Amino acid sequence: MSRILLVEDNPNDRLLTQRAFKKSNLGNDLVMVNDGEEALTYLFGSSDTKPQPLPVLVLLDLKLPKVDGLEVLQQIRRDERTELLPVVILTSSKEQDDLVRSYKLGVNSYVRKPVDFNEFVTAVQQLGLYWLVLNESSLK
Repeated sequence: MSRILLVEDNPNDRLLTQRAFKKSNLGNDLVMVNDGEEALTYLFGSSDTKPQPLPVLVLLDLKLPKVDGLEVLQQIRRDERTELLPVVILTSSKEQDDLVRSYKLGVNSYVRKPVDFNEFVTAVQQLGLYWLVLNESSLK
């Protein structure tokens, strides 16, 4: 079964994202990590672990502990194995610099998290439907 990697440090946003994907009946495993360092270990392994199978999509927050989202994105794009991996920034940041830097580093999409619960669920459902159903991936 194909996986989605959610890189999010906020437990409430993780729960909301999980609910939204369940509600959409997409059937993908949602793997959640709490910070950028865990995301990099998941994707690339460490001295103690092997990399996990690549997800079909990475949903990446920007403001993360240990390693921020932009650094994670930069490392994803630097590696031949992950350079084409679809990455969507899902963040509450309203900083224009974050938006511009994300696109310069090769993000596929940049979505600001809506504050309203129902809008958040709708946004995550639409992301899932687009990236997992409609989009043609080079990784398939």
